[in-house]
Amino acid sequence: MTPVSRAAAVSSGRPEPTTPWWRDAVFYQVYPRSFADSDGDGIGDLAGVRSRLGYLELLGVDAIWLNPVMRSPMADHGYDVSDPRDIDPMFGDISDLDDLVADAHARGLRVVMDLVPNHVSTEHAWFREALRSGPGSRARRRFHFRDGRGPDGSEPPNNWPSLFGGPAWTRITEPDGTPGQWYLHVFAPQQADLNWDDAEVVTDLEKTLRFWLDKGVDGFRIDVAHGMAKPSDLPDHDGWEANELLGHSPDDPRFNNPEVHDIHRRIRQVLDDYPEAVAIGEIWVDDHERFAEYLRPDELHLAFDFHLTLAGWDADAVRLSVEKGLAAVAAVQASPTWTLSNHDVDREVTRYGGGAVGSARARAMILVALALPGAVFVYNGAELGLPNVDLPDEVLQDPVWERSGRTERGRDGCRVPLPWEGGEPPFGFTSAPSAWLPQPPEWRALTVEKQLEDTGSTLSLYRRAIELRHERAEFAGDEIGWYGSPPGCLAFRRPGGLTCVLNAGKVPVELPDGAVLLASASLTGRTLPPDAAAWLV
Repeated sequence: MTPVSRAAAVSSGRPEPTTPWWRDAVFYQVYPRSFADSDGDGIGDLAGVRSRLGYLELLGVDAIWLNPVMRSPMADHGYDVSDPRDIDPMFGDISDLDDLVADAHARGLRVVMDLVPNHVSTEHAWFREALRSGPGSRARRRFHFRDGRGPDGSEPPNNWPSLFGGPAWTRITEPDGTPGQWYLHVFAPQQADLNWDDAEVVTDLEKTLRFWLDKGVDGFRIDVAHGMAKPSDLPDHDGWEANELLGHSPDDPRFNNPEVHDIHRRIRQVLDDYPEAVAIGEIWVDDHERFAEYLRPDELHLAFDFHLTLAGWDADAVRLSVEKGLAAVAAVQASPTWTLSNHDVDREVTRYGGGAVGSARARAMILVALALPGAVFVYNGAELGLPNVDLPDEVLQDPVWERSGRTERGRDGCRVPLPWEGGEPPFGFTSAPSAWLPQPPEWRALTVEKQLEDTGSTLSLYRRAIELRHERAEFAGDEIGWYGSPPGCLAFRRPGGLTCVLNAGKVPVELPDGAVLLASASLTGRTLPPDAAAWLV
């Protein structure tokens, strides 16, 4: 059933499906500042997203996930929220959000917003109040303020590093002008971690949830959903060999503390008052049992599984990632999630080798992802086959660049604005002379306009694959069965009758029995070339 017909079924009064809409939905991640600009300032905005809803309807996705659009000083591109119940003027205002939600719903598209509960901007009213107040004050209890170590308190309270480089602590100047306490920020210094042991923090989040849900928002993607709870004693830790969100150690005290589950239960209690709403957690937890805990019936509905995102171009690695993803949700009978990229990782075309080879492999992998049971997340631009962009130093804006002493280039390369039409940058993204990050001229071959005219384009492949996924009965069932396959290949079958074959090897292989429904590359007879995938029924 297509997204529009789902909406029509709801509005007609007919009984809704017993399966929640989000269990097998295709979500489209919109990075707003890079999607479409409506006012000519070179930065994407909500009105720009609204102007392109017809494109998303044509693509066939079920829902859009908006990266943060709340009021923010933009030290970390919106993940430093100064007012969680307002829209930042960069993106528009509350009425723009209202109009976007209304228009999306009219087209059968759901709208999920980003929620950032682990930290707030140091420009947030609470933090400014904490700076004005003294040690031990009510205002400081909303955060993790501590006295420093050493005879004059000049050393951080513990040895935790920031994920963006440097220590996870910054010292403040007290109201009387003397060197004072330190505050915790697991990310940038402009992102002060909240203390979730404080009842006022919990109450305020509930207020924020209801504010947006009452406006018709269909749920939330929860940033760093495994990170809100911190151990009360904030102990030192010795295992800092891995210090990144994508690869921290299982015993990292900054993440996955048991108390975090109480926070998610409080969030779920609110969402249960809005039966169609969904909570999706960003969970960087590798252990199956601990991952599944977040998906118990009274916690999150969905949680990002990044095994497939991190898998290299290798059939065994892809199969292991799929097996891990399915095993991670099996114990709680939750729906798995699959994604190949997002705003924090290199685009799949680049990860798989770049150029024509990377593009072919990315086309193959989206067929693998869409063939699996569960929800699929598509990062804006993936459907165009966009690669990462090697940007010059002077335009980099990710805080990782400066915090690492300009040794880590950060995530800007995967956040370059989309090319819509025309033969030169900014490719219809903005009426300004250039976009906030420069687009490479060679993207003229990858514009939406050009790909819509080409039935063999990556965009056309995505459109057809999503359409078939919605319409064909062969995609039914919550499990898969593995087929025997040649070295360098994998094949699995859905209970409904769909078979997916991936050739990650170096030589062509014969396809198994069945009619070819869709392939990521041209076939010669029943031979699947390397770097390709096919669906059979």
